[in-house]
Amino acid sequence: MKLKPSGSLKIDAFSMRIGAIEGVELDRLHALSLSVGWPHRAEDWQILRESGQGLVALDDIGRVLGSAMWFAHGAGFATVGMVITSPRLQTLGAGQWLMKRVFDNVVGRDLRLNATRAAKRLYLSLDFKPEKTVYQCQGIARATWAAKIDKPRGEVRRLWAEHLPAIIALDAAGFGVHRSALVEKLFDQSVGYGLFDEGALKAFALCRPFGRGHVIGPVMAEGDTDAIAVVRPHVADHSGSFLRVDTHMESGEFAAFLPHSGMPVFDTVLTMSLGKRLADFSVGGAATPRAYALASQTLG
Repeated sequence: MKLKPSGSLKIDAFSMRIGAIEGVELDRLHALSLSVGWPHRAEDWQILRESGQGLVALDDIGRVLGSAMWFAHGAGFATVGMVITSPRLQTLGAGQWLMKRVFDNVVGRDLRLNATRAAKRLYLSLDFKPEKTVYQCQGIARATWAAKIDKPRGEVRRLWAEHLPAIIALDAAGFGVHRSALVEKLFDQSVGYGLFDEGALKAFALCRPFGRGHVIGPVMAEGDTDAIAVVRPHVADHSGSFLRVDTHMESGEFAAFLPHSGMPVFDTVLTMSLGKRLADFSVGGAATPRAYALASQTLG
């Protein structure tokens, strides 16, 4: 794709210019996400800035009117997220201008992102291909044991730093790309539970503060029973509080377990790819772990 974006964009009676996201105060980024109704706290923005790279669109007097970030893993893959433009600029080309600047920084990489309904047309125009629906499940968690779910083989235990290498390896198998630095950072912010069978880690779920409460993810497991086994302790830990899971699972025991635990589907977004598709990252095989929950819509 031959894209040569200019360094500025004329919008109505004023111009926008690009700035580095690292130099912008957190409260200004927080105000930007609030303007489009996103739940990110300033603390969530800080974790994202520590995990990836990004840019902002600034007007002539330095107001933040847009943002875009990318999170590189290895030499050939990146996720894209936090692509925001203020409401009055969404139909004036600002989003495409920002994305073309992102492309300048991710040359040669396969890309993946999660598109809101409002942004889908933008990404289609940039040759992203639709993949799978992400179901944003959230609500006030309730610990209930009424669901008839098979007991997993193995033991669910709390995860500690000594388990991090196994967590990183299982995440890479389920996600399809090694993202060691990101998983380590998320682990530092999270409480984790793992399913162990004869000493080997078979499944895990991390849970950390985010937005209105906590988010569970990533979750890697070989099947629904194992995924439920490592998510259920988090539901118990946060019973009566706001909890969220972002999942591609449309049906099955895991999908049914979430609303049963107080987290019905609240919204959906669409996973889209440029380059390799989701299936191209799958290792395959009956015992291959799957990503039952995203780390977040931004991180994948």
